[in-house]
Amino acid sequence: MKTTLLSLAALLALALTTVPALSEDKAEPQPATPRTTDKPAEPRVEAKPEEKPAEEKAPEFATIDKKAPDFTLKNAEGKEVKLSDYLGKIVVLEWVNYDCPFVKKFYANSGHMPKLQKEQREAGVVWLSICSSAKGKQGHFEGEALLERIKKEKADPAFYLIDDNSKVGRAYKALTTPHMFVIDAKGVLRYQGAIDSIRSGKTEDIEKATNYVTQALKELKDGKEVSTKETKPYGCDTTSKFAVAN
Repeated sequence: MKTTLLSLAALLALALTTVPALSEDKAEPQPATPRTTDKPAEPRVEAKPEEKPAEEKAPEFATIDKKAPDFTLKNAEGKEVKLSDYLGKIVVLEWVNYDCPFVKKFYANSGHMPKLQKEQREAGVVWLSICSSAKGKQGHFEGEALLERIKKEKADPAFYLIDDNSKVGRAYKALTTPHMFVIDAKGVLRYQGAIDSIRSGKTEDIEKATNYVTQALKELKDGKEVSTKETKPYGCDTTSKFAVAN
């Protein structure tokens, strides 16, 4: 029995001396080695600026749903007026000849056109009256005579444009007085033709008729597509009063 106890004691002493040794033999954990690759880094590609689409050019002659041909004319006060300066606004072009009976219907005989011009200008529309009559032709006035006539018609000389070489009249194919054009805020032609639906020289027909210009203006202001884009103009012939083409 005594021998057995001595043997157990000896085994226990041997175990105690070997545990630290085993602990010392245990390998310390090593930090992980960064993984490398032989593939070179991709070169940085600079982002190209987004290219703007080319701006649509206006055709030689006025065309519905296309950019309206640009022009520069002098007004009755001698100042230059350029159509493209009004980008961002709706523009009305009205071909005029104060001595034309159909123009008199809307001016001297009723006051309808000056009233309409005033209302639309106050609403932010640019309304330009253009006379394409050459010198010596009906409708052409100059200097003080022109200013006096504009005053008599209750119009605005700042918006009366003189096209006495008829180049703008030809570009827009203005056929009669009046002949109306409506251009949207992006400079695109949206209506051309008669001022209204009753082709007569009678003032009493003005209120009965559908005014195509005011209809187009309302639709554009409401963000809608113009429902009537083209009509046949009526009035006095314009082309016979054009200057001889160069």
